[in-house]
Order: sequence, then structure tokens, then C-alpha cells
Amino acid sequence: MNRKLFLFTLILIGFSLTNIAQENKMENPFFNKWSTPFETPPFNSIKPEHFLPAFNEGVRLEKAEIDAIINNKEKPTFKNTIIAMEKTGEFLTKVNRVFFGLNSANTNDELQKIARTVTPILSKHRDDINLNEQLFEKIKTIYKEKESLKLSQEELTTLENYYSNFVRSGANLNSEGKDKLRKINQELSMLGLRFSENLLKETNAIALVIDKQEDLNGLPDDVKNAAKELAAAKGYQDKWAFSLQKPSFIPFLTYSKIRDLREKVFKSYINRGNNNNEADNKNVIARIVSLRVDKANLLGYKTHADFVLEKNMAKNAEAVYKFLLELWEPALKRAKMESADLQNLVYKDGAKFKIAAWDWWFYAERLKKEKYDLDEAMLRPYFKMENVRTGAFEVASKLFGIKFIPRNDIQVYHSDVEVFEVQEADGKHIGIFYSDYYPRDGKRSGAWASGFRSQSNIESKFITPLVYNVGNFSKPTKDKPALMSIDEVNTLFHELGHGLNSLFQNSVYPGARFMPRDFVELPSQIMEHWALEPAVLKMYAKHYQTGDVIPNELISKLENSRLFNQGFETVEYLAASFLDMDWHTLTDNTEKDVPLFEKESLTKIGLIPEIEARYQTTNFGHITGGYSAGYYSYIWAAVLDADAFQAFKETSLFDKKYADAFREYILAKGGTEDPMISYKKFRGREPKVESLLKKRGLN
Repeated sequence: MNRKLFLFTLILIGFSLTNIAQENKMENPFFNKWSTPFETPPFNSIKPEHFLPAFNEGVRLEKAEIDAIINNKEKPTFKNTIIAMEKTGEFLTKVNRVFFGLNSANTNDELQKIARTVTPILSKHRDDINLNEQLFEKIKTIYKEKESLKLSQEELTTLENYYSNFVRSGANLNSEGKDKLRKINQELSMLGLRFSENLLKETNAIALVIDKQEDLNGLPDDVKNAAKELAAAKGYQDKWAFSLQKPSFIPFLTYSKIRDLREKVFKSYINRGNNNNEADNKNVIARIVSLRVDKANLLGYKTHADFVLEKNMAKNAEAVYKFLLELWEPALKRAKMESADLQNLVYKDGAKFKIAAWDWWFYAERLKKEKYDLDEAMLRPYFKMENVRTGAFEVASKLFGIKFIPRNDIQVYHSDVEVFEVQEADGKHIGIFYSDYYPRDGKRSGAWASGFRSQSNIESKFITPLVYNVGNFSKPTKDKPALMSIDEVNTLFHELGHGLNSLFQNSVYPGARFMPRDFVELPSQIMEHWALEPAVLKMYAKHYQTGDVIPNELISKLENSRLFNQGFETVEYLAASFLDMDWHTLTDNTEKDVPLFEKESLTKIGLIPEIEARYQTTNFGHITGGYSAGYYSYIWAAVLDADAFQAFKETSLFDKKYADAFREYILAKGGTEDPMISYKKFRGREPKVESLLKKRGLN
């Protein structure tokens, strides 16, 4: 082949490759403007193979956007640096939110493989930005001049957040320190992913398969029917199966009269991640904790807790421990009294065994029936999922004057997902709300709220949010709709509170929004207070067959039993909070023997053997996610939500003045100012702990 022909051939190949690349881009929905309603993700078109090219393009684009800021020769200003930073990464954020939303709620082998590929890429990309000296110098220059810049409160908060985040991400480290930090971040990102994948495998496991009718002794028909359907779905014909998802194993522990089977199911649950198999998390979490000590020390902190709590309302570990201990003593005292009551039931049956953790649910349910003539089976028929969700929507509507409009024209990632447009009373669009409430193998355990898009209004370009709530509630069966437990009802209201927080955010800059972990649960937990209020129950608790409203007699029984089992619930939660803090106040990086450390931690506080901590280290997903040294925040925020709800109890359940103030100062502000300032604007004073103690019967 002569030289001219060779060059011509190369040109043709180049054109061909370019055309193929362009065609591939056109087929990839991330490379096109979404023409869906409100530019919602076109899930019907998004395939696993679309993500890696989109991630790579997103990283490339954001690098170019950051380089443009760095290479700008003008003097650094809030506009050409901070606002410019706020506008970077739009493409990557879109891909990121869709992918990791799916990887949590509807994952599969392909998505998990992509996650393992892209996680180190994203870790490096974040470090490339946060450790860039030239970029930090520009931010630092503006920060030093902040007093003379005449910035609004939100602009000042945005600037301070950027400066703080860069410092806390290692921007002040020398070259050697930055290299160490990069390696730590890279390893931590992969370990966190591995922990989550292991936990998902363990949670999806079948804990028990029953093939004898007599081993179903005590189980209600609903529980047996659900177990039969699960067994069939897992390939067990004419058997009954129980998984480690709460809607499956909690009813078994509550009703099964076969003690050794209760023990088997309970131990399977608490030993998730601790089975010395390929999904074992002991070495994973030991390494994570060790690396967190290294990272904290590198950044100038004594412990990981010191690093985390600096940005929370609690401020330091001493304040957290003091708070937890103040609640621990009365909670433990009450739990011991509850344990004695349950033990008496054992003796009453003529049995001689000492009550164990796997007995608690069973005997607590019996005791509740004896004391209050109330059990779960009496309540569930009134809590059909669709009715409960409607009730939560109605509470939000009465408080904030909004509407939830079903949208069947918006694409979803699974058939369980339902979509609603949220509007103001006058029809103005607020955002989109997705609900996804039933467990499946591709969904991690628990319940959470997040979004495919956040609100912003940079340079008057108003972006509305796309918010989702995910849960693992009792599923419908062949002959019945989804009937919820009281705990699930509270959780649905809780997650809607997080959703409302995201829907109502009304800030210009996303970078201004930072809600401390121990404040962010206030918007969610306050919603739980309305869930079981008698007047609210009358709005939505209707029998799924007859449509009859829940009777006053049943409401009275619910009211009378409100403090039942509060010692147990508080102690199991607090024990996990202490465990979290103990792991993250370590000052040396020696990798610990996880079971031994956990035993010493829980023995130290005097946890009674009849109660296990709500989570064990190897399945404590919160502390590998965003709640490390922060699991205490639920009860810290409980002081706030109990005090906040008391404002409504003192006036009226749907008091307009307080509802408007809560929306304006707590929900819409989204952390753009100090949280205690926001709270005092709403309440008129600082919170008081008395309302929480009264609510839990610990006063």
C-alpha cells in the first residue's frame, strides 16, 4: 500500500470511529436532553452499559470546568470562583444520582460491577479537585476578604462551606500528606462498597425454611401466606420461608411458639456479616475504623469522632457521651422492669428458662395483649399502605397547603415505584415525589430518602427537585393488600418528612446547604408525631375490607399502650449509639478483634443479655454510610422534634403560624444558617428535653 492510500485509509477509519462514537452517544440517554415530564430520568431507556461512558464523560467535563476556573487570570471573586464552582459537575451529578440511587434500591450484578469500577475513579476525581492547590488558593483569597465583600447570609455560608470543606478534605496538607490521604480515601471508598455488598447478600439470605405444619405453631394466617409466597419465589415448593428482611423475620419472632426456631432466626439476623464466609464484614469494618483513625490524625484530629462532630450540633464526643448517659440510666431501669414482666410470663407458663433476646418480641406481644387487649393483628387491617401514604400526604397538605397529584406518565425504575407531582395549593409546581416501599433482592435493607435532582436557583435558573422515599415494608400477598405494622406506619411518615425537607428547599446555592447530622432528623421525626394522633388516625386508618374508620375503642387502646416497651426500644437504640461512638473515639489504628471489641463496649454500659444492640458492628450500615460517629443523632434530634411538636399540641395540630414557620425556617432554609438560630426562629426559644422524656416515659 502506498503512503497516500495508507493515509487515506487512516482518515476513513478515523471518520468511521468518530461516527460510531457519535452514534453511541446518541443512543445513550445521558448524552441527550431529557424530554420527559419535568426532565425526570428516562428509566425505560437507561441501560447498565450507559453508565460507564456517562461517568467518564462527566469526569472529563467537570475537569474541564475546574480547569477553566483555575486558568482564569482575573482576580478571584465570589462570582468567578464560588458561583463558577457551584455550576460545575452538572452532568456528572446527574449520572451519579441516578446510578447510586439504582444501586441502592434496585441493584444487580451488572450495577455492582460498575460500582466497583467507578468508585475508585470518583474517589480520585474528588481528591483531584479538593487537593488542587491553585483552586484552593483562589477560595482562600476570597475567604480572607469575606468581611469586605458585602455578601448575603447565604453567599457567606456558601463561601464558608467551600473553605471548610476544602480544609477538611486535606487542602492544607503537604504533598506527602496529600498522597497518603488519596490512598486512604481510595481504600475507604472500596471498603465501604464491599461492606454494603456483603450486607445485602447476608440480608437477602433465607434464614429458615419450614416444611412441617407443626413448626408454624402460633403464626397468623397472614404470616404463613407471606412465607408460602416467599418460599415459592425462592424455589421451595410446598414450604414456608422466612428471610432476614424485617417484614418477614419480625412477625416470626413475634408469633412463633417454637422457641428454638425463634433463636435460629434471631441469631441469623444479628450475625449478618459475621459468618466467616465470603460476605464476612469483620475484617472490612476493622480496616475501615483503622483507616478513619489514620485519616483523622493526618487532618489534625485526635479521633474520627472529633473530625465528624466538629460540624454537628453536639460539637464533641464528650457532649455526645454525656447526653447518651443521661438517657441510658432511666431507659435501662425501665427495660429491666419490662424484662421482669416478661420473665413472669415465662414462669406463668410453667417454663424455667431465662428470657433471651429471641424471646422478647414473642412475650412482649403476649404482655401487650394481656395489659391492653391489643395486638398487631387487630391493627394491621386498618393500615393498608395506600391509605397510610394518603394520610401522610393529607397531614403535609393540612400543614403546608400542598397537593400530591398521581403521575402515571413518569417513568420508574421498578414496577413497585409510584410517582406524584407535588404542587402548591394554587397549582404551582414544587417537585416530583417517588415512593418505593416493598423489599426485593436488589434493595438494601432499611428506609431512606434521597433524590435524583436537588433544588437550586443559581442566576435565576430555578431547578425543582426530584425526591424519592424508599422502604422495606410488608408486601401485598395474593389475597391481601400491603397491611402495615405500627413501626412501618411511623417509618413512612418519617421518610416523607425527609422528602418534604428536600421538596421545600429554597436556596440559591446547593453549596449553602449543610444540615448537621444531628439536626437533619428533625424534619423527619416530627412527622411521626402526627401519625398516631387520634384526629389523624380518623383521617386515614380505614379497614381494608369494609372501609370502616378505626374505632375509638382501638384508638384508646393505642393511646394507653403508647409507653409500652419504651425501655426496650430506647435501650437497643442507645446501645448501638454507644457502640458507634466507641469505635470512632479510638486513638490508635490497630485493627481490632471486632466481636471482642463489641462485647467490651456493650458490657461497659451494662447492657442486659435479654436485649441486643439494634445493630451489630458487622451489619451496622449506618456507620459505613453517613452516620459514623453520628448514630446518636436520631435521639439528639428527638429532643428537637418532641419540643417542636409540643408547639402544635399547645395550639392546634395544624396551627398555620407554626406550620408556616417550620416550613420557612427549618425545611426551606436547608442548613443555610446555624441550625439553633433556625430553631429559635421557629419555636421562639431553645428546645427543652422534658417533652422527649415524657414521650418515652422516662421522666
